[in-house]
Amino acid sequence: MNDFEALFRKLGVSFDIFEKNEDCFLEAFTHRSAVNERSKLKAHNERLEFLGDAVLELVTTEFLYKNFTEKPEGDLTSLRSALVKKENLALVAKKLEIGDFLKMSKGEARSGGREKDYLLANLIEAFIGALYLSGDYDLSEGFIKKFILCELDEILETESHIDSKSKFQELTQGDFGITPTYEVISESGKDHDKKFVLGTFLNGAKVGEGSGGSKKEAQVDAAGNALENLDKWEAKFDKK
Repeated sequence: MNDFEALFRKLGVSFDIFEKNEDCFLEAFTHRSAVNERSKLKAHNERLEFLGDAVLELVTTEFLYKNFTEKPEGDLTSLRSALVKKENLALVAKKLEIGDFLKMSKGEARSGGREKDYLLANLIEAFIGALYLSGDYDLSEGFIKKFILCELDEILETESHIDSKSKFQELTQGDFGITPTYEVISESGKDHDKKFVLGTFLNGAKVGEGSGGSKKEAQVDAAGNALENLDKWEAKFDKK
């Protein structure tokens, strides 16, 4: 077994919590592929991920509501999205090296599963779910504040809470009077591991392309690609 005691020490969580709720935490660290491969494993972490996602959103919402009393609902929503998005959670997981503890099939491991952002983000959410079930709201809240909400200062400084899609639309409507549209170029993968490729278009001309695990993620990625290549297409459109 991996050294969970060292991990919990790093996370500032009493190892007694793990010992009293070992099955719950082992489930949090089990990817669905491991259950299919190992007959002794009965449950994977997707149900805990579902719970942890809700706990994370509630803790984050409450924190922002109480600490940013001057900000309107739209700004709070953008900040929350930046904090709980998969990319941020995966970054947290990599800093904590928590992916080393994830059980998965040999094939998934060979394909770099422990480095995949969406699997690491799912693991963080599942771990939050296990903390919530194993203690109380305060236990999961403490973890979220210490390792996730601490990223807020950098998000505010870099304005990364303003996603590429919003920035792109503001630019195109402001400079060219055109609202961008998005179209699916391709779709692949199984239901639990989808990949979408979308293009973003201005008056029918494709100016960017992106991919993601959902259409929304792919739209944001496509808009970011369009912004990166602004010099390649802006001359094709008349400015207002």
